[in-house]
Amino acid sequence: MVYSPEDLNENEEVVLNLRPHWWFFAKQFLALVLTLIIALYVLSLGPDSRILAILGVVPFIASFLWFVYRYLAWITTRFVVTTDRLTNRSGVLNREGVEIPLERVNTVFFSQTIFERIIGSGDLVIESAGEQGQQKFTDIRKPLNIQNEIHRQMEDNENRKF
Repeated sequence: MVYSPEDLNENEEVVLNLRPHWWFFAKQFLALVLTLIIALYVLSLGPDSRILAILGVVPFIASFLWFVYRYLAWITTRFVVTTDRLTNRSGVLNREGVEIPLERVNTVFFSQTIFERIIGSGDLVIESAGEQGQQKFTDIRKPLNIQNEIHRQMEDNENRKF
């Protein structure tokens, strides 16, 4: 889903428009591969074991549906940084989102485990002067770069005011 011009305010431009990192659906993919291997093995045993074949195929179908749902969630999730605000929208059936004006952002934290550093993923926590206080965004690609870009846009936004 592309961030459309109707979603932008006057003189606002999209700086970053990101989907979550592929790690977002890695568990579902792993489950799909494992259940596929099990299903193929059980089916290779021959027609004598129909009950066993059903027991091997049902988990594969369930993991396939789980993977498809998570993939659709990945496609419909966006973290957007514009010249005026931060936006996160997500949802397959139900939609939800949060917008934080740049002038209300107090602090931007990021965190990465060792594994997340290797694959280039991490979390951002944005502390704002809003009702919620903190917003956590998970599975962000290169969170240090995103943190720096948010700070750059905050400075540019402050300079535009003057």
